[in-house]
Amino acid sequence: MPVATLAEALPYVNWITLVALAVGAFYFVVITGWFTDATTGYLRFTAVSAAILAALAFASDGALPIPTALAIRPATPELDTLRRLGLGALAITAFAYALLLGRSRARVVLGAAATASGALSLGAAAVGWAPTLVDAVPLYVQLGTLAAVTGGALAAIALGHWYLVTPKLSERPLRLQSRMLLTALIVQALLFVVWSTLGGGVDQQAWEALSGSSALLVWLRGIITVLFPVVLAYMALRTAQTRSMESATGLLYIALAAVLAGTIGAAALYVSNGILI
Repeated sequence: MPVATLAEALPYVNWITLVALAVGAFYFVVITGWFTDATTGYLRFTAVSAAILAALAFASDGALPIPTALAIRPATPELDTLRRLGLGALAITAFAYALLLGRSRARVVLGAAATASGALSLGAAAVGWAPTLVDAVPLYVQLGTLAAVTGGALAAIALGHWYLVTPKLSERPLRLQSRMLLTALIVQALLFVVWSTLGGGVDQQAWEALSGSSALLVWLRGIITVLFPVVLAYMALRTAQTRSMESATGLLYIALAAVLAGTIGAAALYVSNGILI
C-alpha cells in the first residue's frame, strides 16, 4: 500500500474500530441489563467505557483527512455533521444511562436514545463514504456487524471479569452474551462467504477478493479472524454453561484479539481498496 494511501486510511480505520467498540459494547449492555440479572456495577462500568470510546471517536472524527487516494469518497458537510452528532449523542446518553441506571424509565429512554444515536452515526458514515447509495447498504451492514462482534467481545470480557468479584452472580448474563457474540460471528462468517464469492464492495467482482492482489490478507481474515472466533465463542458458551467462568473469560480474550485484528483488517481493505469482506 502506498504511503499516501496508508496515511489517509489509518484515521478512518481508527474511527471504525473505536465506533465499533463503543456501539457494540453499549448494545450488549442494554440487552444484558434488560434480560438478565447482571449487576449494576457491571452495566455502569461497561456503559461508561462505551461512552469514553464514543467520545474518543468523536474527537478523532474532526481530524479525518479528505480521502483522495482511497476507495471511499468525501462525505457531504451535512452527513459529516450528522455522523458527529450521532457520536456526540452516543457519548452523552451512554454516560447518562450509567448515571441513571437505577431509574427504570430513564434507563429505557436513555438506552433507546443511545442505541439510535449509534445507528445514526454508522448510517451517516456508510451513506457519506460509500461511492453510491447502492454501495452504502452493504457498508452499513458491514459496520453494524463489526460493531456487534467487536464491541460484543469487549463487553463479554468485562462481564467475565465481574464473576471474580461477584462469584454468586448467575451464569445467565455470560451465557446470553456468549450466545449473542456467537450469533454475530456466524452472521459475519456468512457475509464473508457471500461478499468474497459474489462481491459487495466498490466495483468488487465475484471471487476477486479471494484471488486478487489482496488475497493473502483476505484468506487470513477469513480463517483467523472470522472462523477462529466462531470456534472460540462456541467454546466460551459451553464453558459458561458449566460455570467455568475463568476458562470462558480466557477464551473470550483470545476471541477479542482475533476480532480486533479482523476489524482493523476489514476496515483497511474497504477504505483503501473498496474490498468488502
